[in-house]
Amino acid sequence: MKLKELFEVEICKNHIPLSFAKDNPGTVPYVTTTANNNGVECYVDYPAQYTGGKITVSKDGDSADAFVQFVPFCGNEKIMVLTPKKRLTDKELLFYSLLINRNKYKFGYGRKCSVARLKEIELMDLCDLPQWIYNTEIKPIGTEVNECKCVLKEEDWNEYKLGELFELKKGKRLTKADMFLGQINYIGAISENNGVREKIDTETIWKPNCITVNYNGSVGAAFYQMEPFWASDDVNVLYAKDFWELNQYIAMFIITVIKANKYRFGYGRKWTLEKMKDTVIKLPGKKDGLPDFEYMERYIKTLPYSDRI
Repeated sequence: MKLKELFEVEICKNHIPLSFAKDNPGTVPYVTTTANNNGVECYVDYPAQYTGGKITVSKDGDSADAFVQFVPFCGNEKIMVLTPKKRLTDKELLFYSLLINRNKYKFGYGRKCSVARLKEIELMDLCDLPQWIYNTEIKPIGTEVNECKCVLKEEDWNEYKLGELFELKKGKRLTKADMFLGQINYIGAISENNGVREKIDTETIWKPNCITVNYNGSVGAAFYQMEPFWASDDVNVLYAKDFWELNQYIAMFIITVIKANKYRFGYGRKWTLEKMKDTVIKLPGKKDGLPDFEYMERYIKTLPYSDRI
């Protein structure tokens, strides 16, 4: 089944400029081409252009990033809006957005994801969807009641060098001749599957509870590792220094910030170990100047589906 058989596809209508959205903060999600935060760039004081229950896909910037918008939203002319031709459950929408994202490799700056090209993407027929989709319906994003509401305020953030927070270590090269199939995660310079390129058999492994960041390949892709692993020489491994303790919640917060800095690097300017140590990131801070790790953990725990991290 092609996407056009299941969805109406259009460029966001009645779009508003990003400058207007940023100058008029409010409560309505403003969706752009950002690959983070479910595509939401900011929140605007403006009537919603679309109801929830739709999929947005970027046609510029990061190629064909697809997100489900569960609540009413606004957007700009750089996104496409997919409206189901018949009612789809939340899980069906999520599954189809995943299928669209699986086709991202077909698009890029040299071949933008246009309306015509998006319509021709092959999707799975409804009758062939996996059984888990038909289990108990999940709650739409934005309908959860959080016990703690944490508001991020820009003035509460401080600057820190990654080398001040982490012990950074470079991964080690492992040739194909020395690589055998096994049960240990092999972390390569890829941007998906939590960085796991394959499973190998090795005795020398890295300890878990750390963050891996690609300095080569998919530069800036960052992941939290909760199992023992082997890191390739295209990957830098970040362990928390002795004055604080990392966990999966704090890691998710910091990883998002790290990824926001990857635009500075690429194939022509690799994010080497020394450059990464000196990279300055912004994090919520305490009055004593130390990062507020407890706040970061609380914030992540208030997000939808954080209990599944």
